Amino acid sequence: MKRPRLLLADDHTLVLEGLRKLLEPHFDLIETVEDGRTLLRRAPQFNPDAILLDISMPLLNGIDAARQLRKALPQTKIIFLTMHADPAYVTEAFRAGASGYLLKRSAASELVNAVNEVLRGRVYVTPLVARDMLRSVLWTPAGPSAAPGDLSSRQREILQLVAEGHTSKEIAGLLNVSVKTVEYHKARLMQRLGLRTTADLTRYAIQHGLVSL
Repeated sequence: MKRPRLLLADDHTLVLEGLRKLLEPHFDLIETVEDGRTLLRRAPQFNPDAILLDISMPLLNGIDAARQLRKALPQTKIIFLTMHADPAYVTEAFRAGASGYLLKRSAASELVNAVNEVLRGRVYVTPLVARDMLRSVLWTPAGPSAAPGDLSSRQREILQLVAEGHTSKEIAGLLNVSVKTVEYHKARLMQRLGLRTTADLTRYAIQHGLVSL
């Protein structure tokens, strides 16, 4: 019987090795990558049954990578495996097209079952965040927000790359746009978020999980 084919994306080598040991007895691990842009480039080449990815990854975070993967690989299931337990992250993950969400600290006990559930066409949310997610949906009042989800895809990309310390010239090269375009988006970001400096943008990106310390 053909085993499901998985692709893993995480920027920590030790995490990838641990996941490999958990998953290899049950699935075919066809590729591992360590940043969001490599994930976007490699995933269509393999067309996996499911992609397991973290939220905080270099060059392009998992949420924005998932949004693009959903369009490029609509049949591939997306499962987030992350340290972020805040309901806001869970909500953004599912808005981006996820079918599963679990925490790294519970991977040993939940991961294989979570992948199987998702591959059967079901949605999996770890019990560690499900209750808080429901409470957030029921009790958080609607209103204006300056969450990353309110920014455009291009703005989020530039915000992450700025926060990772890339220069405008480097960002322009990565995104294949002009330096002037990068500076324009950076200025619009500061205006949109009410921030004044690159340090402020970096702090905002860390607070919202677009980059990790």
